[in-house]
Amino acid sequence: MTKTNGASPIELTTRTKGLRLLAPTLLSQLRESLNAEPRPLTNDLFSWPLLTLDDASLAQNIGCLASLCHERGALHSPHVKTPMSAQIWARQLAAGAWAATVATPQQMRTAIDWGAPRVVLANELVDPRDARWLVATLRADATLEAYLQVDSGFGISVLQSSEAAGLDNLHVLVEYGVPGGRTGVRGLEHTVGLARNVVDAGLQLSGITGYEAPAAGHDEDREGLTAWCGQFVLAARAVHEVMGATSPMIVSAGGSAYVDIVLDELAPLGRPSPLGDDTQLVIRSGAYVTHDHGRYARVNPLARLATPMELAPAITVYAQVLSVPEPGLAFLDAGRRDLAFDIDLPIPLWHRSPPTADSGLLGPRCDFAPGTIAVSELNDQHTFLSGPATELLKPGDIVGLGISHPCTEFDKWRIGVVTRQDLGGQPLACDIYSFDF
Repeated sequence: MTKTNGASPIELTTRTKGLRLLAPTLLSQLRESLNAEPRPLTNDLFSWPLLTLDDASLAQNIGCLASLCHERGALHSPHVKTPMSAQIWARQLAAGAWAATVATPQQMRTAIDWGAPRVVLANELVDPRDARWLVATLRADATLEAYLQVDSGFGISVLQSSEAAGLDNLHVLVEYGVPGGRTGVRGLEHTVGLARNVVDAGLQLSGITGYEAPAAGHDEDREGLTAWCGQFVLAARAVHEVMGATSPMIVSAGGSAYVDIVLDELAPLGRPSPLGDDTQLVIRSGAYVTHDHGRYARVNPLARLATPMELAPAITVYAQVLSVPEPGLAFLDAGRRDLAFDIDLPIPLWHRSPPTADSGLLGPRCDFAPGTIAVSELNDQHTFLSGPATELLKPGDIVGLGISHPCTEFDKWRIGVVTRQDLGGQPLACDIYSFDF
């Protein structure tokens, strides 16, 4: 089969969760159909539980980061591991994304299949098989660029043994870490030593990268983050001296929770950058694209800007009430296999009555009053709802659930339905996006 929109054609089957297909169907056909004529979520094509993505919220979030990066003189390489969606990536690319950031070689292969012109592996590449594949791919396509990070001599040797030396479109970044954090070189001396080893190996040293969140710890220590950024600047200057190049050096940091601090400490802000004029800051925020009702709603970095920007939660999981067996307790047909739960349990947002024979549409949306209902437990296929508001529910009703931490929501689904609201507040399916996990 030929490629479509930069990604291999995807066939959905009768086993695809969230859809009620009668026969295998190409995703492209479903998308074209819904683009031409949006359908209510009560249409026979769909089933509960159902992961939905609000189209307006996606547009708002993508636009916010694109605008912020433009204002601050930074490039954006969104971490696509959050949704792993070719369709979301296409929207980010159209908004000016510089590259696709990934966490694994498999994700790198996927992003390249989408047609991403530039990929950043924000992790160590230590398997020679992956290195050989990447080198062969880069040699076959000189227009494709790959940025890799190293924090050990072993990572350098893997690239050497794969004959990566001399490749103009393979760029090596030294990863600067946080003591007690994740990967990355500890300390300035080791950073400089590893940078020299990259150059001595004949590899193209193109800059430095780091991940700031571990510096905040569990207490969200902003002073610790600022201090780490200062150390990161010193390390970047030292790596630049090793490079000895006149071309701009890539300096990459900035995840989803603390990108405001990274921009304040590293971006130009209308004044000389602490990194120097011949460096380019690349931020890698990823979860921003859908935001959420939990973790990122609490730590939203764009709300802390001098001129705040508003991100909107885009994900709602529609689940059906199965049973209300006793006062203060109700059960939904979604569970751990459908809902993120690694940081917070899902958040009940609203309820609607099921469609009537006359309208075929969901009833009006009724928001839950704060503190009247909560998810108290998740089983594999059941959600426990508790609280006085469960008295408002009856079997067959639909409950909208917000989630906390989108990175562990998408991998439970193969597709998500993109929705818009009609003039009467009825959610309509206008597209379907796929997730490549």
